[in-house]
Amino acid sequence: MDRNTITGLVLIFAILIVYSIWMAPDREELDRRQHIQDSLQQVQLVEDSLRRIQEAEILAASERNRIPDTAIDSGIRTDSSIVSESLRSQLGVFASLAQGKAREVVVETPYLKLNFSTKGARITQAQLKRFQTWDSLPLILFGGDSAYYHFSFFSANRLINSEDLFFSLQNEQVNSWNIGEDDSLKLVFRAYPEVEAKPDAYIELSYTILGNDYMLKHQVQFHQMDAYIDSRVNYLTLDWGARLRQQEKSQTNERSTTTVYYKHLGDDVDYLSERKDAEESIKTRLRWVAFKQQFFSMVLIADQHFVNADLSSLTENDRGGRYLKTARASISIPFNDDPNEPIALSLYLGPNRFNRLKQYEGLELENMIPLGWMILSWINKGIVIPVFDWLEGFNWNYGIIILVLTILLKIVLFPIAYKTYISSAKMRVLRPEVEEIAKKFPDQKDSMKKQQATMDLYRKAGVNPMAGCVPMLLQLPILIALFRFFPASIELRQQSFLWADDLSTYDSILDLPFNIPFYGDHVSLFTLLMTISTLIYTRINNQMMSTGNQMPGMKTMMYMMPIMFLGFFNSYASGLSYYYFLANMITFGQMYIFRLLINEDKLRAKIEQNKKKPRKKSAFQRRLEDMQKQQQQVRKRR
Repeated sequence: MDRNTITGLVLIFAILIVYSIWMAPDREELDRRQHIQDSLQQVQLVEDSLRRIQEAEILAASERNRIPDTAIDSGIRTDSSIVSESLRSQLGVFASLAQGKAREVVVETPYLKLNFSTKGARITQAQLKRFQTWDSLPLILFGGDSAYYHFSFFSANRLINSEDLFFSLQNEQVNSWNIGEDDSLKLVFRAYPEVEAKPDAYIELSYTILGNDYMLKHQVQFHQMDAYIDSRVNYLTLDWGARLRQQEKSQTNERSTTTVYYKHLGDDVDYLSERKDAEESIKTRLRWVAFKQQFFSMVLIADQHFVNADLSSLTENDRGGRYLKTARASISIPFNDDPNEPIALSLYLGPNRFNRLKQYEGLELENMIPLGWMILSWINKGIVIPVFDWLEGFNWNYGIIILVLTILLKIVLFPIAYKTYISSAKMRVLRPEVEEIAKKFPDQKDSMKKQQATMDLYRKAGVNPMAGCVPMLLQLPILIALFRFFPASIELRQQSFLWADDLSTYDSILDLPFNIPFYGDHVSLFTLLMTISTLIYTRINNQMMSTGNQMPGMKTMMYMMPIMFLGFFNSYASGLSYYYFLANMITFGQMYIFRLLINEDKLRAKIEQNKKKPRKKSAFQRRLEDMQKQQQQVRKRR
């Protein structure tokens, strides 16, 4: 590896570090987040106060409308269907649906455990049965008051909200179902505004649960409801939100990959910022909206499209709590004039596993997994993931799979590594002559002459000083692609290897009682091994290049870079640090093999023969010499 290659790598690493520091929230950003959170809490307090006032008014109205016991004694008839005037004024014909008792039912499949409530006809809790949290608790995507899901529409100039209505469950009178992989179940919830006046008019929300899938079919139908819904309504509003829970060991890493994703109809997948609070109003049609976390997602999908959506992702500031962010979506859904035409939706509640998401053709759900852009994504999707899946079929430990994957990649890249070593060996053979040229032109004003003489030496020897850089650049996309692959791979989640109990997050051999800035509160052994092996590689490479006292600042930087990355990788996926450590160790083996195969004396003799051959200057060398001559003329005129 020559100095040009090292310079390029140092610049790339420096850019990555500066970018990570630049994107870290400053004090103003943290204060702004706290202000937003305080505002949200204040709004919630106001809403709670209004709700209590409303409940008090309803209770008072109910007391006023209560028929006294003396009326019963006197033979006056009472009607149990009488509702309070307050509810009637608020909900109109839907007032009778605002009173009742919620019925809770549970549906279990081999994959999911779902709790439903007749109040609002919605899922109140979703558990993924095949997964656990990092601390071995049941993995709950959402539950209780941490989420909401309701439709709203206008009726007689009143805003009606489905969460205020009590639905009746049309299924048999049981409270739990357990369905197998080959079975399915359809839950049907209905709300009848006026049974006596129009018994065939109802709102229906149905859910079809499959025993072998994380995807639910969901339909909303307003059957014969044209008399109750304003004729000017051409869309429904769906309000959906959830406080997203911490599921992984590193809250910081999980929060930085949690946000709202969405797909434009017939276009690309996009998302709100993961690093900071974000709100966006999408005015174009959407195919789906997702609340995406590091390894799990909730996705609402339209069979046709959504009209538009207002989306937001806000950071939770309850340090030490179980919540990462609050995700919200207010979605407009086209409302068909045909009262018997249902609105068809789907709801995905499951893991971000690439192959599973890809099987839902045409949705591009797999693009929620951050595998990199352009060539990085192509490498991961076209090479790394297929090879990784193939190795999974052997049922090996995932640490062994990463080892075999690293060996296979090194075998594929072996010709490039060999080309790089040959170029370094040629530069090393020419090093004494290059140093002689440097002694011949010691003055700074003769730097152009020194560079021209050096390039002339390379040309005569048949050596391209950039030849070692090009192979390294070819390896760089694979290096960065794997940097994106390992932290995003749910396959590594909670998979243990050696001392690491979870290859998808950091390994810790020592938990510190304090936090070290830019390092953390624990010691990752895989990161230490990676850093030490990188320092050893740097030392070996410096000795091979025989740089001497030239560019001492560069040598210092080369040793500082691994130490700086020690802090960056300490809280990252241990599978990634383990891969880089393996790659370094295999590189040591390759260098040993290259030393055995390459005879530098023969290489020196070949270079001497090349010097005797007449060689034409390349177009690049001619342009470089012309530029040098122009600079010399400018300097003479000055």
